[in-house]
Amino acid sequence: QVQLAESGGGLVQAGDSLRLSCADSGRTFSSHAMAWFRQAPGKEREFVAIISWRSSTTYADSVKGRFTISRDNAKNTVYLQMNSLKPEDTAVYYCAARPGAGSMQSTDFESWGHGTPVTVSS
Repeated sequence: QVQLAESGGGLVQAGDSLRLSCADSGRTFSSHAMAWFRQAPGKEREFVAIISWRSSTTYADSVKGRFTISRDNAKNTVYLQMNSLKPEDTAVYYCAARPGAGSMQSTDFESWGHGTPVTVSS
């Protein structure tokens, strides 16, 4: 069973950086694609980034060049390094996992964390 727990969110100013972490307490982390999604108030959940079990990555256009997703299979943890943060990055950030191939569709993911809030002030 996959259990995900995000951490690292907070209140920062525009231009600052944050690193989010997502720890997976399950036993199959290395075979899962891991993704980050976010949901801003009043908006639908949107794809941010994904890393496959082979560590290939894909990013949303809105974060490309600013965010970096990575994974440490020895620690069962996936990270999201967020640089040059903007007010429009304000959202609750969720970690998600699925076995095998990755996807940018939230409906394709069965396992979710509870989210960590990120607020970027201007």
